[in-house]
Amino acid sequence: MNKTIETMLNHRSIRQYTQQPIQKSQLDSIIQAGLAASSSSMLQVVSIIRVTGKSKRKLLAEYAGNQPYVENAPEFLVFCIDYQRHAAINPDVQADFTELTLIGAVDCGIMAQNCLLAAESLGLGGVYIGGLRNQIQLVDELLELPQNTSVLFGMCLGYPAQDPEIKPRLPAHVIMHENKYQPLNMGDIKDYDQVIHDYYASRSSNQKQSTWSEQVTGQLSKESRPHILPYLNKKGLTKR
Repeated sequence: MNKTIETMLNHRSIRQYTQQPIQKSQLDSIIQAGLAASSSSMLQVVSIIRVTGKSKRKLLAEYAGNQPYVENAPEFLVFCIDYQRHAAINPDVQADFTELTLIGAVDCGIMAQNCLLAAESLGLGGVYIGGLRNQIQLVDELLELPQNTSVLFGMCLGYPAQDPEIKPRLPAHVIMHENKYQPLNMGDIKDYDQVIHDYYASRSSNQKQSTWSEQVTGQLSKESRPHILPYLNKKGLTKR
């Protein structure tokens, strides 16, 4: 095992930060690592908005569901699907295909993970903020996004002021299939539920009584931001 893999396996979501700022050279390296990420057909359909204005940070924290670390983190980045560049090059660009939105989402995820891994390799920590999609239209307006672009998620970055336990993931043999999709072994899920229950009960902060099955059942048995599709349609995306 090398240091890169060790950094990956040591990932935790960090929500508390010291006041130490991130140096410009560090941020530049983080962004360059993101730019080096794979891009489907070299379309490069991602834009990153670095939010430094205090009033905007405060509003974004509110829009994301009152998450204070959005306001307080040394750096906050917003990752966006962006086909406006392409439309500016050629107005006949057809960005409204669902496939292109998927490409944008995939490219954003790959780029963001490169950025976070680079940050963690420098001793920093971070957390993704999907909560920006709670009030996605307000976020869009605050950041003055043009047509053919859309908000995806945010990312807090900073020096960790906490050391949370690593959250156990599903075992590899549940995720990894060979040659064809394999039926789910419910015994594996039962074992994992116990692991997650024990993790929540024993961790140093925010202890709770829950299993993974209970979590996903609760999450997936209700509406999940039904306003997203009309928002994307309004921005000229995911129409067909």
